[in-house]
Amino acid sequence: MSSTATQPPPKSDAPVIHPREWFARVMAGELPPPPIARLVGIRMLSAEDGVAVAELQVDPERHANPMGTLHGGILCDLADLAMGTAVGSILERGESFTTLELKANFFKPVWNQRLTANARIVKRTRTICYIECDVVDDKQSLVARLASTCMILHGEMAAGR
Repeated sequence: MSSTATQPPPKSDAPVIHPREWFARVMAGELPPPPIARLVGIRMLSAEDGVAVAELQVDPERHANPMGTLHGGILCDLADLAMGTAVGSILERGESFTTLELKANFFKPVWNQRLTANARIVKRTRTICYIECDVVDDKQSLVARLASTCMILHGEMAAGR
């Protein structure tokens, strides 16, 4: 393995679009959703003032684990996108963020349901943001509750992200 494999990629000099503007342009169809959303099939529904909603129509042919139910990682992707979008909705210009921790509690198996991830910021300080996300099925039954801690990046730490 080469030594460059452990080096972080260089920061981009490209202009960075503000997360709120990015989300509005995605919702308007002017920009594509993030690659993970396209890969998994997640649809972003809304994001404003620290609250975001995303949904996924579970497809056992694409999303199942060996037992035939929704793979927990896919459920985490759905919630992570909603939580990250909630954080992005409250950032100021020149700020970015990175996830420090993600925790998931799974309550029931899923096969063919439409899932909705409802994320909300619980607490934000200058440098830390704590977010929770409830994932419910089409009957509004709680499938999972996830939580994430993000670090808010400022200045040079946020540059190019």
